[in-house]
Amino acid sequence: MIDKVAHLWPEITLFIGTCVVMVLGLSPSAHVRRTCAGVSAFALFIAGLLAVNAPGDPAAALPNMAPYIKALTAFLGILLVLLMSGTVDRGEEARVAGGAPFDPQRSMRAEFYAFVLFSLTGLMLCAQADSLIWLFLALELTSLPTYVMVTLSTRGSASQEAGVKYFFLGAMGAAVFLFGFALLYGGTGSAHFPEIRAALADQSAHGGINGIAMAGMILALLGVSFKIAAVPMHFYTPDVYEGAAAPVSAFLAFVPKAAGFVAIILLVSTMGWHYGAGGSLPDVVRVVLWVVAALTMTFGNVLALLQRSVKRLLAYSSIAHSGYMLVGIVAGPGDGSFTRNGLAAVLFYLFSYGVMNLGAFAVVASLERQRAGEPEEAAAIDDLRGLCKTRPLLGWVMVVCALSLLGLPPLLGFFAKVPLFTSAIGAGEIALVLVLGINSAIAAFYYLKLVSASLLAEPDEHAEPAQLTPFVTRRWAGVASAAGVLIFAVAATAPMAWSTHAGQYNSETDATHADSPASGHTQISARD
Repeated sequence: MIDKVAHLWPEITLFIGTCVVMVLGLSPSAHVRRTCAGVSAFALFIAGLLAVNAPGDPAAALPNMAPYIKALTAFLGILLVLLMSGTVDRGEEARVAGGAPFDPQRSMRAEFYAFVLFSLTGLMLCAQADSLIWLFLALELTSLPTYVMVTLSTRGSASQEAGVKYFFLGAMGAAVFLFGFALLYGGTGSAHFPEIRAALADQSAHGGINGIAMAGMILALLGVSFKIAAVPMHFYTPDVYEGAAAPVSAFLAFVPKAAGFVAIILLVSTMGWHYGAGGSLPDVVRVVLWVVAALTMTFGNVLALLQRSVKRLLAYSSIAHSGYMLVGIVAGPGDGSFTRNGLAAVLFYLFSYGVMNLGAFAVVASLERQRAGEPEEAAAIDDLRGLCKTRPLLGWVMVVCALSLLGLPPLLGFFAKVPLFTSAIGAGEIALVLVLGINSAIAAFYYLKLVSASLLAEPDEHAEPAQLTPFVTRRWAGVASAAGVLIFAVAATAPMAWSTHAGQYNSETDATHADSPASGHTQISARD
Protein backbone atom coordinates (compact mmCIF):
# COMPACT_ATOMS: atom_id res chain seq x y z
CA MET A 1 0.00 0.00 0.00
CA ILE A 2 2.87 2.40 0.77
CA ASP A 3 3.90 2.42 -2.89
CA LYS A 4 0.57 4.07 -3.77
CA VAL A 5 1.42 7.22 -1.83
CA ALA A 6 3.62 8.44 -4.68
CA HIS A 7 0.48 8.54 -6.86
CA LEU A 8 -1.72 10.23 -4.24
CA TRP A 9 0.02 13.52 -3.48
CA PRO A 10 -2.64 15.58 -5.33
CA GLU A 11 -5.38 13.98 -3.22
CA ILE A 12 -3.34 14.42 -0.03
CA THR A 13 -2.87 18.10 -0.90
CA LEU A 14 -6.61 18.57 -1.34
CA PHE A 15 -7.29 16.82 1.97
CA ILE A 16 -4.91 19.17 3.78
CA GLY A 17 -6.59 22.12 2.04
CA THR A 18 -9.98 20.81 3.13
CA CYS A 19 -8.89 20.68 6.78
CA VAL A 20 -7.59 24.26 6.60
CA VAL A 21 -10.82 25.48 5.00
CA MET A 22 -12.95 23.84 7.68
CA VAL A 23 -11.04 25.76 10.36
CA LEU A 24 -10.97 29.11 8.53
CA GLY A 25 -14.68 29.03 7.75
CA LEU A 26 -15.56 29.00 11.45
CA SER A 27 -13.47 32.04 12.34
CA PRO A 28 -15.35 34.98 13.95
CA SER A 29 -13.49 37.31 11.58
CA ALA A 30 -15.31 37.99 8.31
CA HIS A 31 -11.98 38.68 6.61
CA VAL A 32 -10.68 35.24 7.59
CA ARG A 33 -13.91 33.52 6.53
CA ARG A 34 -13.63 35.06 3.07
CA THR A 35 -10.30 33.31 2.53
CA CYS A 36 -12.01 29.91 2.21
CA ALA A 37 -12.41 30.27 -1.55
CA GLY A 38 -8.84 31.47 -2.02
CA VAL A 39 -7.40 28.62 0.07
CA SER A 40 -9.52 26.12 -1.87
CA ALA A 41 -8.27 27.48 -5.20
CA PHE A 42 -4.66 27.49 -3.97
CA ALA A 43 -4.95 23.85 -2.83
CA LEU A 44 -6.33 22.92 -6.25
CA PHE A 45 -3.50 24.78 -7.97
CA ILE A 46 -0.84 22.90 -5.99
CA ALA A 47 -2.68 19.62 -6.56
CA GLY A 48 -2.74 20.37 -10.29
CA LEU A 49 1.02 20.97 -10.37
CA LEU A 50 1.59 17.69 -8.54
CA ALA A 51 -0.79 15.89 -10.93
CA VAL A 52 1.05 17.11 -14.03
CA ASN A 53 4.24 15.54 -12.69
CA ALA A 54 2.58 12.44 -11.21
CA PRO A 55 3.73 9.05 -12.51
CA GLY A 56 1.43 6.75 -14.43
CA ASP A 57 0.54 3.21 -13.40
CA PRO A 58 2.19 0.67 -15.75
CA ALA A 59 -0.02 -2.14 -14.40
CA ALA A 60 -3.24 -0.38 -15.38
CA ALA A 61 -5.11 -0.89 -18.65
CA LEU A 62 -4.86 2.87 -19.20
CA PRO A 63 -1.57 3.67 -17.47
CA ASN A 64 -1.56 7.42 -18.23
CA MET A 65 -5.19 8.34 -17.55
CA ALA A 66 -4.93 9.21 -13.83
CA PRO A 67 -2.52 12.18 -14.14
CA TYR A 68 -4.66 13.64 -16.95
CA ILE A 69 -7.91 13.40 -14.98
CA LYS A 70 -6.31 14.83 -11.85
CA ALA A 71 -4.87 17.82 -13.70
CA LEU A 72 -8.21 18.36 -15.45
CA THR A 73 -10.00 18.20 -12.09
CA ALA A 74 -7.68 20.79 -10.59
CA PHE A 75 -7.96 23.17 -13.56
CA LEU A 76 -11.74 23.11 -13.77
CA GLY A 77 -12.00 22.94 -9.98
CA ILE A 78 -10.38 26.37 -9.72
CA LEU A 79 -12.97 27.81 -12.12
CA LEU A 80 -15.76 26.13 -10.16
CA VAL A 81 -14.48 27.60 -6.89
CA LEU A 82 -14.54 31.07 -8.50
CA LEU A 83 -18.12 30.39 -9.57
CA MET A 84 -19.18 29.28 -6.07
CA SER A 85 -18.69 32.74 -4.57
CA GLY A 86 -21.77 33.84 -2.63
CA THR A 87 -23.59 30.52 -2.98
CA VAL A 88 -23.97 30.09 0.79
CA ASP A 89 -24.01 32.45 3.78
CA ARG A 90 -25.04 35.50 1.76
CA GLY A 91 -27.84 36.37 4.14
CA GLU A 92 -25.82 35.41 7.21
CA GLU A 93 -22.89 37.62 6.18
CA ALA A 94 -25.29 40.54 5.62
CA ARG A 95 -26.77 39.97 9.08
CA VAL A 96 -23.32 39.97 10.69
CA ALA A 97 -22.29 43.05 8.72
CA GLY A 98 -25.39 44.77 10.11
CA GLY A 99 -24.12 44.35 13.67
CA ALA A 100 -25.49 40.94 14.67
CA PRO A 101 -23.05 38.62 16.47
CA PHE A 102 -21.41 35.86 14.46
CA ASP A 103 -22.90 32.44 15.16
CA PRO A 104 -20.71 29.59 13.86
CA GLN A 105 -23.67 27.22 13.98
CA ARG A 106 -25.48 29.32 11.37
CA SER A 107 -22.46 29.67 9.09
CA MET A 108 -22.13 27.07 6.34
CA ARG A 109 -19.13 28.44 4.44
CA ALA A 110 -16.63 26.02 6.00
CA GLU A 111 -18.76 22.96 5.31
CA PHE A 112 -19.68 24.05 1.80
CA TYR A 113 -16.15 24.60 0.53
CA ALA A 114 -15.02 21.46 2.34
CA PHE A 115 -17.68 19.51 0.45
CA VAL A 116 -16.47 21.04 -2.82
CA LEU A 117 -12.91 19.86 -2.14
CA PHE A 118 -14.03 16.45 -0.89
CA SER A 119 -16.00 15.85 -4.08
CA LEU A 120 -13.08 16.92 -6.27
CA THR A 121 -10.81 14.63 -4.23
CA GLY A 122 -13.22 11.77 -4.92
CA LEU A 123 -12.97 12.43 -8.66
CA MET A 124 -9.19 12.27 -8.49
CA LEU A 125 -9.36 9.03 -6.51
CA CYS A 126 -11.68 7.52 -9.14
CA ALA A 127 -8.94 7.98 -11.73
CA GLN A 128 -6.43 6.21 -9.47
CA ALA A 129 -8.74 3.28 -8.59
CA ASP A 130 -7.32 -0.18 -9.11
CA SER A 131 -10.09 -2.22 -7.47
CA LEU A 132 -13.86 -2.35 -7.19
CA ILE A 133 -13.71 -1.39 -3.51
CA TRP A 134 -11.53 1.65 -4.20
CA LEU A 135 -13.77 2.69 -7.11
CA PHE A 136 -16.95 2.38 -5.03
CA LEU A 137 -15.55 4.49 -2.20
CA ALA A 138 -14.21 7.11 -4.62
CA LEU A 139 -17.53 7.36 -6.46
CA GLU A 140 -19.38 7.84 -3.19
CA LEU A 141 -16.85 10.42 -1.98
CA THR A 142 -17.55 12.28 -5.22
CA SER A 143 -21.33 12.05 -4.89
CA LEU A 144 -22.20 12.31 -1.19
CA PRO A 145 -20.98 15.91 -0.76
CA THR A 146 -23.01 17.00 -3.79
CA TYR A 147 -26.27 15.92 -2.11
CA VAL A 148 -25.59 18.37 0.70
CA MET A 149 -24.31 21.07 -1.67
CA VAL A 150 -27.57 20.95 -3.62
CA THR A 151 -29.65 21.23 -0.45
CA LEU A 152 -27.63 24.14 0.97
CA SER A 153 -27.26 26.07 -2.28
CA THR A 154 -30.36 28.28 -1.92
CA ARG A 155 -32.52 29.46 0.96
CA GLY A 156 -35.76 28.31 -0.68
CA SER A 157 -37.55 24.98 -0.65
CA ALA A 158 -36.67 24.22 -4.29
CA SER A 159 -33.09 23.25 -3.42
CA GLN A 160 -34.29 21.12 -0.50
CA GLU A 161 -36.69 19.24 -2.76
CA ALA A 162 -33.93 18.83 -5.34
CA GLY A 163 -31.55 17.53 -2.67
CA VAL A 164 -34.04 14.90 -1.51
CA LYS A 165 -34.71 13.69 -5.07
CA TYR A 166 -31.01 13.60 -5.82
CA PHE A 167 -30.17 11.69 -2.65
CA PHE A 168 -32.76 8.93 -2.97
CA LEU A 169 -32.18 8.35 -6.67
CA GLY A 170 -28.44 8.46 -6.02
CA ALA A 171 -28.83 5.80 -3.34
CA MET A 172 -30.69 3.63 -5.83
CA GLY A 173 -27.97 4.09 -8.43
CA ALA A 174 -25.29 3.23 -5.88
CA ALA A 175 -27.17 0.07 -4.87
CA VAL A 176 -27.40 -1.05 -8.49
CA PHE A 177 -23.73 -0.63 -9.34
CA LEU A 178 -22.64 -2.04 -5.97
CA PHE A 179 -24.67 -5.17 -6.67
CA GLY A 180 -22.98 -5.31 -10.07
CA PHE A 181 -19.59 -5.03 -8.36
CA ALA A 182 -20.52 -7.96 -6.10
CA LEU A 183 -21.44 -10.10 -9.11
CA LEU A 184 -18.19 -9.13 -10.86
CA TYR A 185 -16.30 -10.25 -7.78
CA GLY A 186 -18.25 -13.50 -7.71
CA GLY A 187 -17.70 -14.12 -11.43
CA THR A 188 -13.96 -13.46 -11.44
CA GLY A 189 -12.79 -14.23 -7.91
CA SER A 190 -11.13 -10.87 -7.35
CA ALA A 191 -11.97 -7.22 -6.70
CA HIS A 192 -8.73 -5.91 -8.29
CA PHE A 193 -8.86 -4.70 -11.87
CA PRO A 194 -5.69 -6.41 -13.18
CA GLU A 195 -6.90 -9.75 -11.81
CA ILE A 196 -10.46 -9.20 -13.06
CA ARG A 197 -9.02 -8.38 -16.47
CA ALA A 198 -6.89 -11.52 -16.41
CA ALA A 199 -9.80 -13.72 -15.34
CA LEU A 200 -12.12 -12.35 -18.03
CA ALA A 201 -9.46 -12.75 -20.72
CA ASP A 202 -8.90 -16.33 -19.61
CA GLN A 203 -12.64 -17.07 -19.60
CA SER A 204 -13.05 -15.64 -23.09
CA ALA A 205 -10.27 -17.91 -24.31
CA HIS A 206 -11.91 -20.98 -22.74
CA GLY A 207 -15.56 -20.91 -23.68
CA GLY A 208 -16.61 -17.31 -23.02
CA ILE A 209 -17.18 -14.98 -20.09
CA ASN A 210 -19.46 -16.54 -17.47
CA GLY A 211 -22.96 -15.24 -16.93
CA ILE A 212 -22.37 -13.95 -13.40
CA ALA A 213 -19.49 -11.71 -14.47
CA MET A 214 -21.41 -10.48 -17.53
CA ALA A 215 -24.51 -9.67 -15.44
CA GLY A 216 -22.29 -7.87 -12.94
CA MET A 217 -20.75 -5.74 -15.67
CA ILE A 218 -24.15 -4.77 -17.11
CA LEU A 219 -25.57 -3.84 -13.69
CA ALA A 220 -22.43 -1.89 -12.82
CA LEU A 221 -22.63 0.10 -16.05
CA LEU A 222 -26.34 0.83 -15.57
CA GLY A 223 -25.76 1.94 -11.97
CA VAL A 224 -22.88 4.21 -12.92
CA SER A 225 -25.15 5.70 -15.60
CA PHE A 226 -26.69 7.69 -12.74
CA LYS A 227 -23.43 9.60 -12.34
CA ILE A 228 -23.38 10.63 -16.00
CA ALA A 229 -27.16 11.24 -16.21
CA ALA A 230 -27.62 8.65 -18.94
CA VAL A 231 -30.84 6.81 -19.79
CA PRO A 232 -32.36 5.05 -17.84
CA MET A 233 -30.85 6.75 -14.75
CA HIS A 234 -31.41 10.33 -15.90
CA PHE A 235 -34.74 11.33 -14.37
CA TYR A 236 -33.34 13.45 -11.54
CA THR A 237 -31.30 15.75 -13.79
CA PRO A 238 -33.66 18.60 -14.85
CA ASP A 239 -35.32 18.96 -11.44
CA VAL A 240 -32.03 18.92 -9.55
CA TYR A 241 -30.29 21.34 -11.91
CA GLU A 242 -33.25 23.71 -11.73
CA GLY A 243 -33.64 23.50 -7.95
CA ALA A 244 -29.97 23.95 -7.12
CA ALA A 245 -28.15 27.26 -7.43
CA ALA A 246 -26.50 27.72 -10.84
CA PRO A 247 -22.91 27.33 -9.50
CA VAL A 248 -23.84 23.99 -7.94
CA SER A 249 -25.61 22.91 -11.15
CA ALA A 250 -22.37 23.68 -13.03
CA PHE A 251 -20.52 21.53 -10.50
CA LEU A 252 -22.95 18.64 -11.02
CA ALA A 253 -22.63 18.94 -14.79
CA PHE A 254 -18.92 18.18 -14.66
CA VAL A 255 -17.66 16.48 -11.48
CA PRO A 256 -20.03 13.48 -11.06
CA LYS A 257 -20.17 13.11 -14.85
CA ALA A 258 -16.38 12.94 -15.13
CA ALA A 259 -16.25 10.44 -12.25
CA GLY A 260 -18.89 8.32 -13.97
CA PHE A 261 -17.04 8.22 -17.28
CA VAL A 262 -13.76 7.38 -15.55
CA ALA A 263 -15.56 4.51 -13.79
CA ILE A 264 -17.10 3.28 -17.06
CA ILE A 265 -13.73 3.36 -18.81
CA LEU A 266 -12.09 1.44 -15.97
CA LEU A 267 -14.87 -1.16 -15.89
CA VAL A 268 -15.10 -1.86 -19.61
CA SER A 269 -11.29 -1.88 -19.93
CA THR A 270 -11.29 -5.04 -17.80
CA MET A 271 -13.13 -6.73 -20.68
CA GLY A 272 -11.19 -4.97 -23.40
CA TRP A 273 -11.87 -4.11 -27.04
CA HIS A 274 -10.21 -7.20 -28.52
CA TYR A 275 -13.16 -9.55 -29.09
CA GLY A 276 -14.47 -8.58 -32.50
CA ALA A 277 -12.55 -8.76 -35.76
CA GLY A 278 -12.26 -4.96 -35.77
CA GLY A 279 -11.53 -4.75 -32.07
CA SER A 280 -14.73 -4.28 -30.08
CA LEU A 281 -16.29 -5.00 -26.72
CA PRO A 282 -18.13 -8.29 -26.04
CA ASP A 283 -21.43 -8.23 -27.92
CA VAL A 284 -23.70 -7.95 -24.88
CA VAL A 285 -21.77 -5.01 -23.39
CA ARG A 286 -21.45 -3.32 -26.77
CA VAL A 287 -25.18 -3.56 -27.46
CA VAL A 288 -26.09 -2.22 -24.02
CA LEU A 289 -23.76 0.78 -24.38
CA TRP A 290 -24.92 1.32 -27.99
CA VAL A 291 -28.58 1.46 -26.96
CA VAL A 292 -27.90 3.64 -23.90
CA ALA A 293 -25.85 6.07 -26.03
CA ALA A 294 -28.52 6.36 -28.72
CA LEU A 295 -31.39 6.78 -26.24
CA THR A 296 -29.48 9.21 -24.06
CA MET A 297 -28.51 11.66 -26.78
CA THR A 298 -31.95 11.47 -28.43
CA PHE A 299 -33.91 11.87 -25.19
CA GLY A 300 -31.76 14.75 -24.01
CA ASN A 301 -31.88 16.71 -27.24
CA VAL A 302 -35.58 16.25 -27.97
CA LEU A 303 -36.70 17.36 -24.50
CA ALA A 304 -34.25 20.26 -24.49
CA LEU A 305 -36.25 21.71 -27.38
CA LEU A 306 -39.25 22.23 -25.07
CA GLN A 307 -37.52 24.12 -22.26
CA ARG A 308 -38.00 27.77 -21.31
CA SER A 309 -35.53 27.70 -18.42
CA VAL A 310 -31.82 27.97 -19.22
CA LYS A 311 -30.93 25.59 -16.38
CA ARG A 312 -33.40 22.93 -17.48
CA LEU A 313 -32.22 23.33 -21.06
CA LEU A 314 -28.61 22.84 -19.96
CA ALA A 315 -29.71 19.86 -17.85
CA TYR A 316 -31.15 18.07 -20.87
CA SER A 317 -28.12 19.20 -22.84
CA SER A 318 -25.95 17.52 -20.20
CA ILE A 319 -27.87 14.28 -20.75
CA ALA A 320 -27.31 14.54 -24.51
CA HIS A 321 -23.58 15.15 -24.11
CA SER A 322 -23.31 11.98 -22.02
CA GLY A 323 -24.78 10.12 -24.97
CA TYR A 324 -22.19 11.67 -27.27
CA MET A 325 -19.33 10.56 -25.04
CA LEU A 326 -20.67 7.01 -24.79
CA VAL A 327 -20.09 6.78 -28.54
CA GLY A 328 -16.36 7.02 -27.83
CA ILE A 329 -16.59 4.23 -25.25
CA VAL A 330 -18.29 1.98 -27.80
CA ALA A 331 -15.66 2.86 -30.42
CA GLY A 332 -12.80 1.91 -28.14
CA PRO A 333 -9.08 2.71 -28.46
CA GLY A 334 -8.82 1.90 -32.17
CA ASP A 335 -5.27 2.18 -33.49
CA GLY A 336 -4.22 4.63 -30.77
CA SER A 337 -4.16 7.79 -32.91
CA PHE A 338 -6.25 10.73 -31.73
CA THR A 339 -8.75 10.59 -34.60
CA ARG A 340 -9.28 6.83 -34.18
CA ASN A 341 -9.04 6.51 -30.39
CA GLY A 342 -12.51 6.76 -28.85
CA LEU A 343 -11.12 6.80 -25.30
CA ALA A 344 -8.88 9.77 -26.08
CA ALA A 345 -11.90 11.45 -27.70
CA VAL A 346 -13.93 10.98 -24.50
CA LEU A 347 -11.15 12.35 -22.31
CA PHE A 348 -10.70 15.40 -24.54
CA TYR A 349 -14.46 15.89 -24.69
CA LEU A 350 -14.66 15.89 -20.88
CA PHE A 351 -12.16 18.73 -20.81
CA SER A 352 -13.92 20.67 -23.56
CA TYR A 353 -17.41 20.14 -22.16
CA GLY A 354 -16.31 21.20 -18.69
CA VAL A 355 -14.89 24.48 -20.00
CA MET A 356 -17.74 25.53 -22.29
CA ASN A 357 -20.59 24.34 -20.08
CA LEU A 358 -19.21 26.17 -17.05
CA GLY A 359 -19.33 29.42 -19.02
CA ALA A 360 -23.03 29.03 -19.81
CA PHE A 361 -23.87 28.39 -16.15
CA ALA A 362 -21.67 31.32 -15.11
CA VAL A 363 -23.90 33.68 -17.09
CA VAL A 364 -26.99 32.42 -15.24
CA ALA A 365 -25.17 32.63 -11.91
CA SER A 366 -24.18 36.25 -12.60
CA LEU A 367 -27.72 37.56 -13.22
CA GLU A 368 -30.46 37.96 -10.64
CA ARG A 369 -33.79 39.61 -9.95
CA GLN A 370 -35.39 40.72 -6.71
CA ARG A 371 -38.53 38.77 -5.86
CA ALA A 372 -40.30 39.40 -2.54
CA GLY A 373 -37.20 41.17 -1.30
CA GLU A 374 -34.95 38.17 -1.96
CA PRO A 375 -32.44 37.80 -4.82
CA GLU A 376 -33.37 35.09 -7.32
CA GLU A 377 -31.50 33.80 -10.35
CA ALA A 378 -32.61 35.14 -13.73
CA ALA A 379 -32.75 31.69 -15.27
CA ALA A 380 -35.45 32.02 -17.96
CA ILE A 381 -34.43 32.21 -21.60
CA ASP A 382 -36.38 35.47 -21.84
CA ASP A 383 -34.05 36.94 -19.20
CA LEU A 384 -31.25 36.67 -21.78
CA ARG A 385 -33.02 38.90 -24.31
CA GLY A 386 -30.67 41.59 -25.56
CA LEU A 387 -27.95 40.55 -23.13
CA CYS A 388 -25.19 41.47 -25.60
CA LYS A 389 -26.57 45.02 -25.57
CA THR A 390 -27.32 45.41 -21.85
CA ARG A 391 -24.48 43.27 -20.44
CA PRO A 392 -22.05 42.81 -23.36
CA LEU A 393 -19.47 40.80 -21.44
CA LEU A 394 -21.95 38.20 -20.20
CA GLY A 395 -23.85 38.23 -23.48
CA TRP A 396 -20.79 37.30 -25.49
CA VAL A 397 -19.78 34.68 -22.95
CA MET A 398 -23.16 33.00 -23.51
CA VAL A 399 -22.88 33.30 -27.30
CA VAL A 400 -19.38 31.81 -27.44
CA CYS A 401 -20.12 28.97 -25.01
CA ALA A 402 -23.49 28.08 -26.57
CA LEU A 403 -21.98 27.96 -30.08
CA SER A 404 -19.14 25.82 -28.76
CA LEU A 405 -21.60 23.43 -27.07
CA LEU A 406 -23.29 23.20 -30.46
CA GLY A 407 -19.97 22.23 -32.03
CA LEU A 408 -19.72 25.13 -34.46
CA PRO A 409 -16.32 25.45 -36.11
CA PRO A 410 -13.78 26.81 -35.36
CA LEU A 411 -14.65 26.75 -31.63
CA LEU A 412 -13.43 24.20 -29.10
CA GLY A 413 -16.63 22.13 -29.19
CA PHE A 414 -16.10 21.38 -32.88
CA PHE A 415 -12.63 19.95 -32.28
CA ALA A 416 -14.03 17.90 -29.38
CA LYS A 417 -16.90 16.41 -31.34
CA VAL A 418 -15.06 15.48 -34.55
CA PRO A 419 -12.92 12.73 -32.91
CA LEU A 420 -16.10 11.06 -31.64
CA PHE A 421 -17.29 10.81 -35.24
CA THR A 422 -13.97 9.64 -36.66
CA SER A 423 -13.31 7.06 -33.93
CA ALA A 424 -16.79 5.59 -34.32
CA ILE A 425 -16.40 5.46 -38.13
CA GLY A 426 -13.03 3.76 -37.67
CA ALA A 427 -14.69 1.19 -35.40
CA GLY A 428 -17.40 0.50 -38.00
CA GLU A 429 -20.24 1.98 -35.89
CA ILE A 430 -21.85 3.71 -38.86
CA ALA A 431 -25.42 3.51 -37.51
CA LEU A 432 -24.35 5.10 -34.23
CA VAL A 433 -22.54 7.83 -36.17
CA LEU A 434 -25.79 8.61 -38.01
CA VAL A 435 -27.65 8.88 -34.68
CA LEU A 436 -24.91 11.17 -33.40
CA GLY A 437 -25.10 13.35 -36.50
CA ILE A 438 -28.89 13.67 -36.37
CA ASN A 439 -28.79 14.58 -32.69
CA SER A 440 -26.10 17.18 -33.28
CA ALA A 441 -28.44 18.78 -35.81
CA ILE A 442 -31.35 18.71 -33.34
CA ALA A 443 -29.18 20.35 -30.70
CA ALA A 444 -28.51 23.27 -33.04
CA PHE A 445 -32.08 24.50 -32.56
CA TYR A 446 -31.97 25.05 -28.82
CA TYR A 447 -28.37 26.29 -28.67
CA LEU A 448 -29.15 28.82 -31.38
CA LYS A 449 -32.16 29.84 -29.30
CA LEU A 450 -29.76 30.89 -26.54
CA VAL A 451 -27.58 32.70 -29.08
CA SER A 452 -30.57 34.44 -30.67
CA ALA A 453 -31.93 35.61 -27.31
CA SER A 454 -28.57 37.00 -26.25
CA LEU A 455 -27.33 38.44 -29.55
CA LEU A 456 -30.26 39.18 -31.86
CA ALA A 457 -33.28 39.83 -29.64
CA GLU A 458 -34.06 43.29 -28.30
CA PRO A 459 -34.34 43.82 -24.54
CA ASP A 460 -37.90 43.63 -23.21
CA GLU A 461 -38.91 47.24 -22.56
CA HIS A 462 -41.73 46.21 -20.24
CA ALA A 463 -39.63 43.98 -18.00
CA GLU A 464 -37.14 45.09 -15.41
CA PRO A 465 -33.66 44.12 -16.63
CA ALA A 466 -31.78 41.49 -14.67
CA GLN A 467 -29.13 42.86 -12.34
CA LEU A 468 -25.57 41.68 -11.85
CA THR A 469 -24.79 39.75 -8.70
CA PRO A 470 -22.29 41.45 -6.39
CA PHE A 471 -19.92 38.47 -6.72
CA VAL A 472 -17.46 39.48 -9.40
CA THR A 473 -15.60 36.14 -9.41
CA ARG A 474 -18.65 34.55 -11.03
CA ARG A 475 -18.12 36.80 -14.03
CA TRP A 476 -14.41 36.04 -13.95
CA ALA A 477 -15.22 32.33 -14.19
CA GLY A 478 -17.49 32.96 -17.19
CA VAL A 479 -14.91 35.09 -18.98
CA ALA A 480 -12.20 32.52 -18.28
CA SER A 481 -14.41 29.78 -19.74
CA ALA A 482 -15.19 31.76 -22.89
CA ALA A 483 -11.49 32.61 -23.24
CA GLY A 484 -10.67 28.93 -22.85
CA VAL A 485 -13.12 28.04 -25.62
CA LEU A 486 -11.32 30.43 -27.97
CA ILE A 487 -7.74 29.84 -26.85
CA PHE A 488 -7.90 26.06 -26.79
CA ALA A 489 -9.60 26.06 -30.19
CA VAL A 490 -6.48 27.74 -31.58
CA ALA A 491 -4.02 25.85 -29.42
CA ALA A 492 -5.80 22.50 -29.30
CA THR A 493 -2.71 20.47 -30.19
CA ALA A 494 -1.37 20.27 -26.64
CA PRO A 495 -4.58 19.06 -24.90
CA MET A 496 -5.28 16.70 -27.80
CA ALA A 497 -1.79 15.20 -27.49
CA TRP A 498 -2.18 14.81 -23.73
CA SER A 499 -5.60 13.21 -24.04
CA THR A 500 -4.20 10.82 -26.67
CA HIS A 501 -1.41 9.90 -24.27
CA ALA A 502 -3.95 9.47 -21.46
CA GLY A 503 -6.20 7.30 -23.66
CA GLN A 504 -3.50 4.81 -24.62
CA TYR A 505 -4.91 1.37 -23.98
CA ASN A 506 -2.49 -1.35 -22.89
CA SER A 507 -3.82 -4.31 -24.89
CA GLU A 508 -0.65 -6.41 -24.72
CA THR A 509 -1.60 -7.96 -21.39
CA ASP A 510 -4.82 -9.37 -22.89
CA ALA A 511 -2.96 -11.92 -24.96
CA THR A 512 -0.62 -12.68 -22.06
CA HIS A 513 -3.49 -13.30 -19.68
CA ALA A 514 -5.46 -15.30 -22.20
CA ASP A 515 -2.59 -17.78 -22.46
CA SER A 516 -2.34 -18.22 -18.70
CA PRO A 517 -4.07 -21.00 -16.74
CA ALA A 518 -7.51 -20.10 -15.48
CA SER A 519 -6.62 -21.05 -11.95
CA GLY A 520 -3.86 -18.46 -11.90
CA HIS A 521 -6.32 -15.61 -12.26
CA THR A 522 -9.54 -16.60 -10.58
CA GLN A 523 -8.23 -17.16 -7.09
CA ILE A 524 -9.47 -14.71 -4.47
CA SER A 525 -6.63 -12.32 -3.76
CA ALA A 526 -5.18 -12.24 -0.26
CA ARG A 527 -5.48 -8.45 -0.40
CA ASP A 528 -9.28 -8.82 -0.40
